[in-house]
Amino acid sequence: MELHVLILVLLSATLHAVWNALVKVEGDKLVMQALIIFGSSLPAAIAVPFLPLPDPLAWPFLAASVAIHAVYYCTLTYAYEHGDLGQVYPIARGSSPAIVAIVAWIAIGESLTLWEGAGIALLSLGIISLARPHASNSKQATWWALATGVTIATYTIADGLGGRASGNVWSYIAWLFVFEAQIVVWFTIHRRRGRIRAALAPVWKKGLIGGLGAGISYAIAVWAMTLAPLAQVVALRETSVIAAAVIGTLFLGESFGRRRISAAVLVACGAALLRVSN
Repeated sequence: MELHVLILVLLSATLHAVWNALVKVEGDKLVMQALIIFGSSLPAAIAVPFLPLPDPLAWPFLAASVAIHAVYYCTLTYAYEHGDLGQVYPIARGSSPAIVAIVAWIAIGESLTLWEGAGIALLSLGIISLARPHASNSKQATWWALATGVTIATYTIADGLGGRASGNVWSYIAWLFVFEAQIVVWFTIHRRRGRIRAALAPVWKKGLIGGLGAGISYAIAVWAMTLAPLAQVVALRETSVIAAAVIGTLFLGESFGRRRISAAVLVACGAALLRVSN
């Protein structure tokens, strides 16, 4: 992975942590999530007429990704309804790199060197070590977070392969955002019928800004997967949990104790191994 790609993936991680924190702290999590997805689709909708269509080989991956993303947003919303950011986010993000690495190796032959494997293992260990239950229903939150991790791994593989097959990764990304937003927005309108205006009124500006950050974050990730192995990109992007821990400390009243310091060291060591191995 080139240094500039690594830096942009780390930026992607930070932006991802920000929009997840927005979903967690706002009252109606489904509405906020839909608003963020809608916000990410606006620049994409503007760009679509000026971009070539993705190669036909990419459309099955695009369709699969849209469907999996819909499931992902449901599992993530349920997870945040049962657990806090400090529990859900590390489990969901920490479980996906290993799944991606195994599937990418079996399905498309993307093998890892010993150092790369060690780096991903350290990253995942550091990420998952941040998880900590707080509420009596934390078991439910854990299961929903693990389900979210599976969907993350699945749509990541679909988008990595789809972006590579598309002929123009930016066109693939734009169409992905446009299709994804339609499903999430219409689902939210259906579920919150009669209550959508009241829920939107206090948060719409924040949600649209968060949506811009979310769109940039995932666009960087898909672009990076066309230039580097899927597992490396996913593992580095999941360093977002450190950013989430900082956000939780500064804005949500969560402590940044020894566990988070130790996790940050493990994640940093894992990221360093991924960089040195190239």
